[in-house]
Amino acid sequence: MQKPSLKLPRFLAIANQKGGVGKTTTAVNLATALCAVGKKVLLIDLDPQGNASTGLGVRRSAIRGSAYDLLFDDPDVVSLSVATKVPNLRVIPSSIHLSGAEVELVTAPRREYRLREALRHPLPFDYVIFDCPPSLSLLTLNALVAVDSVLVPMQCEFYALEGFSHLVKTIDRVRKNYNQKLNIQGVVLTMYDKRNNLSAMVEEDVRAHFGDKVYQTVIPRNVRLSEAPSFGLPAIVYDMKCSGAQAYIQLAKEVLRREKGIALNAKKAGVPQISKNKVA
Repeated sequence: MQKPSLKLPRFLAIANQKGGVGKTTTAVNLATALCAVGKKVLLIDLDPQGNASTGLGVRRSAIRGSAYDLLFDDPDVVSLSVATKVPNLRVIPSSIHLSGAEVELVTAPRREYRLREALRHPLPFDYVIFDCPPSLSLLTLNALVAVDSVLVPMQCEFYALEGFSHLVKTIDRVRKNYNQKLNIQGVVLTMYDKRNNLSAMVEEDVRAHFGDKVYQTVIPRNVRLSEAPSFGLPAIVYDMKCSGAQAYIQLAKEVLRREKGIALNAKKAGVPQISKNKVA
């Protein structure tokens, strides 16, 4: 049996300090959509609530290792991950221990770099996606230090821009102090209701402020997106024809196009590429 090729994956955080914006829904369904186009994906559930884990059918009683172990032990990443019902998608689940991780991290050595050091070596995945907690905590900071890019889900509501400005400031600080290559890969508008004038107004505002950082794809309000997690399935598996699932498939295509653009720009700028066989 041929062993999977090892390389350094692309690392992507799904982050927003505001809760209820579709962050976990985006993480689960984007990961699934990337697998549907042939990518191998590892989803790391950093949220102590564990919604991404249960949304992929991981039973809490079956969890033997979790994202907590990535922070405080030196585990084998693949062995720590759990297979899901989606081919090529594995998850490192959340656990109750993550609730106390914030306190433990305060006095931990190199506390901001724990995830980066656990993951920055060749792995049998094309993408590693972090579902971050809805706060600008040490868990979120660890993810931002570890990743290449951030994808920000933004709900179509009045306070969306105000919340996003805080996240942008945090990302700027992380880039300056911990991770110089960190960038915002894009902003995705979620819970879009075309019958509601407010959604259109927020979209116009966000696109005026952030231009091409905003994905063309918008994620609609959709009952199937809400139902799917109760069955332990991504919406794309639960009902691929629903409008929400189709939107996430389109978003995955847009994410891949942007990733190609980032790689091309880095090549043109003469940025040295990391070897597939070793970490530079």
